[in-house]
Amino acid sequence: MKQFFAKLGLAMVIGVTALSGTVTNAAAQGLDIYVGPAHRPPPPDYYRPAPPPPGYGYGRPAYGPRGCDPRRAEDIARDYGFRRARVVDVTPRRVIVDGFSRLGPDTIVFANVRGCPIMGR
Repeated sequence: MKQFFAKLGLAMVIGVTALSGTVTNAAAQGLDIYVGPAHRPPPPDYYRPAPPPPGYGYGRPAYGPRGCDPRRAEDIARDYGFRRARVVDVTPRRVIVDGFSRLGPDTIVFANVRGCPIMGR
């Protein structure tokens, strides 16, 4: 019985040492090498995009409108060839602009999200 436990203990020691040789240490961070004057870390908001220029958003906060601004919808309608474009309805989902195209009175519908994508004409 003693021989059995001795062989079992020896087998366990060999097994543990074999497994420990296959495990590698995990590196928490890569190697950083800086050449030149003292390195300073970037400021805390380094990765935050710069705010848009003043006056952006037609009187709204400097970070731009949340939805489709009615004046922007009118401008886009004019770019599409509408004359005398005016907003007639604003809902949570869409902005409706009426005006005149080459063929007469016409309507264009924009989604009420940032960028004012066209939903229909």
